[in-house]
Amino acid sequence: MAINIKRPNGTEDILPKNIHKWYTVEKVAKETAECFGFKEIRIPTFENTDLFLRSVGETTDVVQKEMYTVMAKETKFTLRPEGTAGTIRAMLQNGLLNEAMPQKVFYLLSCFRHERPQAGRLREFHQFGLEMAGSASPCADAEVISLAKRILDKLGLKNIELYINSIGCPVCREKYHKALRAYFENRRDELCETCQSRLVKNPMRILDCKSPICSEIAKDAPLILDYLCDECSEHFEKLKTYLTNLGIEYKVNPKIVRGLDYYTKTVFEFVTTEIGAQGTVCGGGRYDGLIEQLGGQHTPALGFAMGIERLLITMEKQGLDFLDSKSCDIYIATMGDAALEKAMVMARNLRECGYCAEYDLVGRGLKAQMKYANKIESLYTIVIGDNELAENKAKLKNMETGEETVISLGDKFTDDVDSVYISKIIDSLEDEINPLAENNNGKENKENG
Repeated sequence: MAINIKRPNGTEDILPKNIHKWYTVEKVAKETAECFGFKEIRIPTFENTDLFLRSVGETTDVVQKEMYTVMAKETKFTLRPEGTAGTIRAMLQNGLLNEAMPQKVFYLLSCFRHERPQAGRLREFHQFGLEMAGSASPCADAEVISLAKRILDKLGLKNIELYINSIGCPVCREKYHKALRAYFENRRDELCETCQSRLVKNPMRILDCKSPICSEIAKDAPLILDYLCDECSEHFEKLKTYLTNLGIEYKVNPKIVRGLDYYTKTVFEFVTTEIGAQGTVCGGGRYDGLIEQLGGQHTPALGFAMGIERLLITMEKQGLDFLDSKSCDIYIATMGDAALEKAMVMARNLRECGYCAEYDLVGRGLKAQMKYANKIESLYTIVIGDNELAENKAKLKNMETGEETVISLGDKFTDDVDSVYISKIIDSLEDEINPLAENNNGKENKENG
């Protein structure tokens, strides 16, 4: 009896036929971050639970409802629900914050939250993110936002809007909390049970509640921008100036508070309306108190995270190009044991030169081998049998044009691939594709034209 085991709800399998799409986003994001001086960091998949309780916030949905936590002997561990806390912990523990500032790192990782699965919202999801520590200047905010926009532009994404807000510092936040408590107190009984507890501990979290009733009540709540202190207000105004100078369009949205407690001052989101309710493809902001909260010296910091699944959904809906998937450069069809021995050596030599070479491994006939070569979209094929071995020559066929070229097979077990043979393949390979943004913009211009 077959065992019927399926993947867990809220997870996805990334199949070989789709992995090139992931490579596209990852390649563009990593190369762009490196152009801005960021270096890659890799952190554990799970951390001590206290890390997230102290950083993300006990009143957030993430901590209250969504974390995957296990008890290992007497220690609680949690699968990371986001990347910032673990990255800052790693920077602290490994002394990066004792080095020249600013420290700039990026990461690609999977995150885990127990949510109701839907398009663009999974229980295991993937993020590209980055963190910058050591600059309190609003020009750092503009730099990080500019980097995020550059990634989106290079991917060719259209109809993405940038929303910015300031949620102030602890000084002005205290006054704002009093105003929120006064506002929501009048309708306390209508709030969900979770938000009733938030009203005392952290009323700003009510603004981020997913309950339709709480969201409706929060529509007319006081705005944080009306309570900013002089320093936070000046920081926000300078950020707007810098974004304007960089030619980055934005809209101020005073309702943005982000879903995690560590944020201060600047918060921002890049949003699309093309993938339904889960339209935020990138979100981030400043968290000047987080490093100190985790035991370090006071160090201003900021960053963002992009949801890779949401980026892919948006790119597919907009019909954008992806990097080509890697296909077979040459398939060596064989007839007989001697030909198979020759094919094994030829494939080894080609692979050592960086080419994808395949030959028959399952005992197919020649006709079936050629069908397989077509199925894997091999750029070239070559057939080797007794006659080819005797003459030491074979025909190299371009599968797209049908053009055939007679080449020398070289010695039977030589370590050097025949130079003519290699040059024919090198000449046949297409140049690397143009940058994605140029391809996608060209496509858009053609359609508009």
